[in-house]
Amino acid sequence: MDTYLETERLALRRFTADDADLLIELDSDPAVMRYLSGGEPTAPEVIRERHLPKILDGYEKWGGDLGLFAAHEKEDGTFIGWFILRPEQEGPLDEVELGYRLRQAAWGKGYATEGSRALLRKAFTELGVRMVWAETMSVNQGSRNVMEKLQMTLAGAIPMPPDMATIEGAERGGVRYEITEEQWKQP
Repeated sequence: MDTYLETERLALRRFTADDADLLIELDSDPAVMRYLSGGEPTAPEVIRERHLPKILDGYEKWGGDLGLFAAHEKEDGTFIGWFILRPEQEGPLDEVELGYRLRQAAWGKGYATEGSRALLRKAFTELGVRMVWAETMSVNQGSRNVMEKLQMTLAGAIPMPPDMATIEGAERGGVRYEITEEQWKQP
């Protein structure tokens, strides 16, 4: 496995063209997709024909340093989901998004915080990132808790995209959290 980053319990690696089934399985769980699509699975052909090629193109675009990374338990190699550390499509390379999508079996084990913490460290110490941001629905308290554990600051409310208008809680909008390199370095 070509490891991008390791934590105490996790190994993150770049996705390959052979990983479509991992993404399809992850996106087929209604609980995982609750705050993304209202529980609707992502169609397998969309993952194979659009999402995975876009993920692979991102590695080329950003020199393999930024993108979407498969997360596996180090102990037994089990795929638990993915983490993201990347700029907006045409955004500056020193402002990147942090995020994750984990299988239900990995929830409540601290993996989201552990992987995100390691990505913040990499962003600010190795990749020249100035600011990291993350967004979620206002009602997604689990993700908000992770952002707060990471010492990210609530930057404000954001509108929900029109395609998410029917998701439970969408009327409450979304939130954006941020952390700068300077804030991250403070004890």
